[in-house]
Amino acid sequence: MKSKQWFRAVAGIAAAVGVVCASGQESKVCECGAHPPGPPRDRVVAPYAGEPGDLSPYARFAAPYDLNYIHPNIYSGAGRDLPEPKDLTEVRIGFFGPFEHSPEAIFGKRMLNGAQLSVEEANVRGGYGGKPFRLMLHNDYDNWQAGSVYGADRSTDPAIWGSASNEVVKMVYDDQDWAIFGSISSESTHIALRVALRAEIPIVNSASTDPTIPETYIPWYFTDLQDDRVQSYTLARRIYTELGLKRVAILRINSRYGRFGVPKFRDASRRLGHPPVIEQKFLPGDTDFTRQLKAIQGSRADAVVLWADEIPAALILKQMRALGMKQRVFGSYRTIGPELLAEAGPAAEGFEAVFPYDPTRGDPGWIGFNRRYEARFHEPPEQFAALAYDAMNALLDSICKAGLNRARIHDALANIETWNGVTGQMVFDPNQKNVAPMYLAAVHEGAIRYRLYPMEKIPSTDVKTSAHAEEIAPREPYAHVGEDGGGLPGPARSDFSEKPLRVVLFGRGAMLASRSVEMQRVLASAGSILQLLPISSDQNWGAASTELVHALFDEHAVAIVALDRDASHLAEQLALKAFVPVLAISTDRTLTSTNVPWIFRMPVSATPSSAIAVLCEAASRSGGSPERLRTVLASGSDLQGVRFGLSGEPRTE
Repeated sequence: MKSKQWFRAVAGIAAAVGVVCASGQESKVCECGAHPPGPPRDRVVAPYAGEPGDLSPYARFAAPYDLNYIHPNIYSGAGRDLPEPKDLTEVRIGFFGPFEHSPEAIFGKRMLNGAQLSVEEANVRGGYGGKPFRLMLHNDYDNWQAGSVYGADRSTDPAIWGSASNEVVKMVYDDQDWAIFGSISSESTHIALRVALRAEIPIVNSASTDPTIPETYIPWYFTDLQDDRVQSYTLARRIYTELGLKRVAILRINSRYGRFGVPKFRDASRRLGHPPVIEQKFLPGDTDFTRQLKAIQGSRADAVVLWADEIPAALILKQMRALGMKQRVFGSYRTIGPELLAEAGPAAEGFEAVFPYDPTRGDPGWIGFNRRYEARFHEPPEQFAALAYDAMNALLDSICKAGLNRARIHDALANIETWNGVTGQMVFDPNQKNVAPMYLAAVHEGAIRYRLYPMEKIPSTDVKTSAHAEEIAPREPYAHVGEDGGGLPGPARSDFSEKPLRVVLFGRGAMLASRSVEMQRVLASAGSILQLLPISSDQNWGAASTELVHALFDEHAVAIVALDRDASHLAEQLALKAFVPVLAISTDRTLTSTNVPWIFRMPVSATPSSAIAVLCEAASRSGGSPERLRTVLASGSDLQGVRFGLSGEPRTE
């Protein structure tokens, strides 16, 4: 069906299409604002979003002096006093979603289907006092700036936010909508929320997980989908606390959905003592993930977290198995479902992801909704459709309670503390977002199994510890970084043809050290395999950096010997860009704690000449390649009496 035909098909109200609710569907007559609710009560819900103590910011160090978002942001304007219009023939609700010309159009259409079914069923029950509810459809990502060039079938660009604000303004002032439903993209929803603040109109959402949207503290927003904070904390609890995994890699889509999804997981990982070892990105539409997966493979991760959609997640799983990668894989709520099973096949076995509800349960409300939805749209409902149906039901119920007054509709939504939808029981915090525990979905023998999985840490019952013992017991380290060193999964460069190989001697007194008798003896005994490029740090740091860059990229130096702590830190930063090893003469152990694979710290007794002696022997084994030189240094081999561990620290045994 062409998009315009489909558009007209779903835009009709129930009276036009003759939809009849299945038997057993609750029949509820609209109150039409006969008893409008007042503002929400001033309740306190702490901690924010149900955040467990060990996942709260700075919980290991200090208690916060104040907590945000635990009280309702009560609207205090004059909008409640506006009279209800008398000459309406229909009650309009703006629908804002990507149902045309968008990579997320399939999700937008499903979201629209769920919302439309709710509207049609409400109209069968009589609508708003005999007036039908009507969705006013507005496509998200409608690139108005290119319209004069490309016409009606112009390309779209989600980076152009002007289109979102234009569509919302049309819904508010041209369509005269009483509320707005949408969108999926968090950038468009953010823009819509700013317009809503000015126009004082409720926005109901069922598809965006960006946690920063409700944290704008704009009171006009309501969502029935748990955000990325709840998703991330649930995943972190499963991965680190229950399974005991430590080295986790992140692979995400390079879109706002991915960019704003994984920070909460990174935060949770860090607070539980295991910062992610690597993060890789891919572009929307990519189908080959070999480069990213090889980088993850080289990081020695023991688990991978995906922030993507079902088809990319399925392709990633298949390509991981083809590469022989056996790590456990976890994902956000958009990664799991029937499309993943169909595309990934056996490669999906063992995959786990969070999910907002259990679609396999057999309660009558859920079964009835599935039957009605399939009869109407000829496909089973997935999460975008089911959550949209629940959110639209909450909105329509609020309109019926409040009457045709945007401020009172907001009050009715803000008064919802729990909601029993077809997807299950929802719990709303004062920010008007669902914070109910999520489900953990796992693929087992070709099917997806679901179980409720709260974020809270389950206390151990094996060992009883007194309060005093807990107080004096040593704390676990805040983080474990660098204990296994850093790998080097990148491509190797060709050998440098220049002989002798050039090595930078960098730090205070570099010139004097390069001319010392002991240094000349070391170079001569090694057959002059190395040539020193001394650069003093006793000058402006900008000038020193410029000389280092010249030596590394123009003179093709293969290594740096840093003579002191400050020089070592600067050399380490440049080594990350130039891909050359650094031998640091410093007692600062933080140099090797950052998982940088190019840094090697010499023993305390080291001198500039002994560091050059180590490089001479390593270069005699590696040839003219900085990568192979680094490999020899990291191999643990004896080099002039010095051995380095995987992290670059000198071995003492």
